[in-house]
Amino acid sequence: MNTKTEKPVLQGQRIKTRKRDEKEKYDPSAFRNAIIQGLDEAGNDLDQVSKFLDTAGSKLDYRRYGEPLLDVLFAGGILAPGGSIAEDADSTRPSRTNMCVFGQELDHASLKQFYGVLYKLIRRYKYIEKPLGEELMKLMVFLKGFSEEERQKVATMTGICLANSLGNPECLNTLFEEHLVKEGIAIDFASDVFRAWLVEKDMGNLGSALKRAQLETKLLNLLPFNKRTIENFEAHFKAAGLDSIVEFQRVKASGEMRKQMQGKIRDMISDEEPVKDICTAIEEEKRRNNLQEHEVVVMVWNVLMSVVEWNKKEELVAEQAVKHLRQYSTALLKPFTTTPRSELCLMVKVQEFCYDNMAFHKLFHKIILLFYRTEILSEDTILKWNSDSHSQKGKGIFLEQMKKFVEWLKNAEEESEEEDEEEED
Repeated sequence: MNTKTEKPVLQGQRIKTRKRDEKEKYDPSAFRNAIIQGLDEAGNDLDQVSKFLDTAGSKLDYRRYGEPLLDVLFAGGILAPGGSIAEDADSTRPSRTNMCVFGQELDHASLKQFYGVLYKLIRRYKYIEKPLGEELMKLMVFLKGFSEEERQKVATMTGICLANSLGNPECLNTLFEEHLVKEGIAIDFASDVFRAWLVEKDMGNLGSALKRAQLETKLLNLLPFNKRTIENFEAHFKAAGLDSIVEFQRVKASGEMRKQMQGKIRDMISDEEPVKDICTAIEEEKRRNNLQEHEVVVMVWNVLMSVVEWNKKEELVAEQAVKHLRQYSTALLKPFTTTPRSELCLMVKVQEFCYDNMAFHKLFHKIILLFYRTEILSEDTILKWNSDSHSQKGKGIFLEQMKKFVEWLKNAEEESEEEDEEEED
């Protein structure tokens, strides 16, 4: 067999590395010293600080030394594990500077001015924005190693940054670390973050960010386990002057509860459990969660209409809908329409459902007639809906559908009044 002949190699051959391929030694201490020297020379003039950081970026490798750079700008020096500042053996060189977040006054206005330095820097060097998110997470991990005042400064700066879309709100997930939650550091830090955020933007902005970061339903877990109750959560944030957080948590907790309740009802209907048992379960959930009757009837309607795969053809879906509602409406809707408000809420919800689902556009009057015959809706409710309480969704379509029936109700009412007058005479 033919074998490949190896090429001869010169013994002792030296491969010369090109200068451009030589890797510079990673030296964060030297980088830190250069940054600290420039910051100290700039003094307390934030404009000079920004100018120095802008020009230094062309000489110093910010891309490579993003973490040490942000360590210095937040803590004044390079952070060692635990949150302490790493010191050099050479004590002649300063290992930290006061021109940083920790060195600012503890008030929103002062920290907002220093935020301007970070904003200008990241606007000039966009690749620093990703390390900023990592820096915020690291600072939160090290919170226990900082003083209370330093924690408040980091929290305020974090709130200002995140409110102005500098950084990712997902970094707040770090607060759920057990060592931060257990000692109450997490809940205090979050309060300071939210307070700074709400100075910058409104609760809608904060709520949207918490939703994107999947934090909206987890806020209660910021409390230590032995204090994790709604009462303690509300007391903490009310004492911090953050009533909007309390209201936000109530709304989200209510939404989650409703979602679970609807899921339970849906499962029972899908499993074809006895209607009587389903009604009992709904009553128990209503009582346990302190729900109003009009809230319950809307939830039941939503579930009833979501458990069925509706036919796409109008002529077939009508029969399907009437049959389905006749089976469940008397047992599951009637017990929760004992007040005019509940009846009207149900009727408006039926209207909106029929408008949102094209196959049901022509079925609204049939459903309402069924509910009238089964005494779920009274004639007073139907007349009130017709006069001034209908939804704007499909208003013209559904008022026209109900026109003859409403006229019949009005005539029946007039005849009834005439009969009463005759009896009195």
